[in-house]
Amino acid sequence: MDPRLEKIQTRTRRHFLRECTLGAGLGGLALAELNSSRAASPFAVKPPMAKPKAKAVIYLHMSGSPPQQDLFDYKPKLVEHHLQPCPEELLKGERFAFIKGRPMLLGSPHAFARHGKAGTWMSSLLPNLHHAADLITVVRSMVTKEFNHAPAELFVHTGENRPGYPALGSWVTYGLGSPSKDLPGFLVLVSGGTDPTAGKSVWSSGFLPSVYQGVQCRSGVEPIFFVSDPPGLDRETRRKGLDALKALNEQELKSLGDPETLTRIEQYELAFRMQTAVPDAMDISREPKKILEEYGATPGSTSFANNCLLARRMVERGVRYVQLFDWGWDTHGTGPGDDIVTALPNKCKQVDRPMTALLLDLQRRGMLEETLVVWGGEFGRTSMNEARGGSKFLGRDHHPHCFTIWMAGGGIKAGFNYGATDELGYHVSENKVGVHDLQATILHLLGLDPFTFSHPLQGLNARLIGPADGPKVIDKILA
Repeated sequence: MDPRLEKIQTRTRRHFLRECTLGAGLGGLALAELNSSRAASPFAVKPPMAKPKAKAVIYLHMSGSPPQQDLFDYKPKLVEHHLQPCPEELLKGERFAFIKGRPMLLGSPHAFARHGKAGTWMSSLLPNLHHAADLITVVRSMVTKEFNHAPAELFVHTGENRPGYPALGSWVTYGLGSPSKDLPGFLVLVSGGTDPTAGKSVWSSGFLPSVYQGVQCRSGVEPIFFVSDPPGLDRETRRKGLDALKALNEQELKSLGDPETLTRIEQYELAFRMQTAVPDAMDISREPKKILEEYGATPGSTSFANNCLLARRMVERGVRYVQLFDWGWDTHGTGPGDDIVTALPNKCKQVDRPMTALLLDLQRRGMLEETLVVWGGEFGRTSMNEARGGSKFLGRDHHPHCFTIWMAGGGIKAGFNYGATDELGYHVSENKVGVHDLQATILHLLGLDPFTFSHPLQGLNARLIGPADGPKVIDKILA
């Protein structure tokens, strides 16, 4: 190749701006902006756009989607018409993931009672959460546009139904930074034996700088892969190596101005600090025996209980956004491993105690007021029995038209109920809440304006809540 052409191919707009003769004009302004961006860490705390009610978020996602009719959305009409044919008008124009023909209505086999001052209906499957009824707002009128797991999970956590978009935690840390200097701003903890159906895309940074992607922590001797020094390399030598690498990266940043180089520098430095911070933060054996018993946590194991306790420890240390994924809530009723009679009570037993302990522990420590806790799945479940392949086990298919979540702390009303579904629990009948409405409310509580908070993308200002005008903050659930 002609050397002159090869040189031209390596030229970028930044080279042009640097080499042009505009002096303090366009090129000078661009370089000044670039230099100022180098001075601060990507996780430096940034001022909110408005006064926040919450400073941190703990999002408890039940991957697979819990059946709302068996936990929070009490429907005596369903019980009355249990295993009777579903009304034809509910089936017209509908499509289901697995239901075929005309299904039978499915009443919950579990008892319900009212709890707390607001008389919140809750299932007998959540006996511990009954004691925290006065701390939570239950939203029974959620809707989504997706009825398959992966796109529905992506929609809930990134605002879009396909990979490539930033997760909520990435948006939050991009907009606000993180008070923690030694831990990532966005941490992910997984239980249930596997990642969520949508995989690691639900904690991706998408088109935002990659430094804002979620960092997954695991139990065991290496909570975060590749953070520990390899055999034969001590901390002092590691520091010298990182200093040399940092100098090379800074030279590349000065030459090319690629923001991902700044990300790389920060990631190396954060990893070095994490070598001492992570083992301390992840060691729940340092907690008093009473606390471990409250959560049902067991040091050294992998469980939702351990992850709830870890979430509190992370928020205590300044982590901005902690995402828990618990897999195993896909109650189709194809057998005893995924039905609502055997499997659902087992899953509830795994989460009821620790999530209640998390709420009460945060309240006791004075942290709940500034920590927003969200619980829910990616969609709802049908009011009909799936009976896939003639199965005699009771289970529910995927359902986008209504589902239930609950929220607590961080500016949310305590002991409150919002929204309702019809008498068969099939459609929302009062105060419909979309996924983008939930996301807008979370951003609002953190002091970010969901309608103007954006990132430049392909000539547009991309928002978590999408380009449409429809999303709204759910004002009536705010304290």
